[in-house]
Amino acid sequence: MVCLGNICRSPIAEGVMQEKINQHHLDWTVDSAGTESFHVGEAPHRFSQKVCANHGIDISHQRARRFIKADFKNYDKIYAMAKDVYYEIENIGSFNGDMSKVVLFLNELKPDSNESVPDPYYGGEAGFEPVYELIDQTCDAIVQRYAVPDTIDS
Repeated sequence: MVCLGNICRSPIAEGVMQEKINQHHLDWTVDSAGTESFHVGEAPHRFSQKVCANHGIDISHQRARRFIKADFKNYDKIYAMAKDVYYEIENIGSFNGDMSKVVLFLNELKPDSNESVPDPYYGGEAGFEPVYELIDQTCDAIVQRYAVPDTIDS
């Protein structure tokens, strides 16, 4: 899960996806990163933590890190939260990274829509709940698409 600073959208997505992995007993690994180094080492944004906590998910332990070229080797799927992030991932890979692994996150919910998850960073607290809901729905779609049917609890 990759966004710009790794403090708003991608930590929410990591937390929500980890919760679904746990619920469905999936043998998946999830992580998040940012294409920029603005917040490396910082905890997720306070409103990201709050919206997740309101839904029973604790992301306070997460720390922002930068997306690196090695992530192309370390992960089977790389989700870009926005179009600009997708292009930055491509730049970080120096056009040698396996871009077939990189997908716009919302394309899992709305195939071929090429939409970006809105960035709640510049708005107030109220902007985080709709972002959470969109991420939650998309993580459900990912589980439905990629999980072995026997592992999905109804």
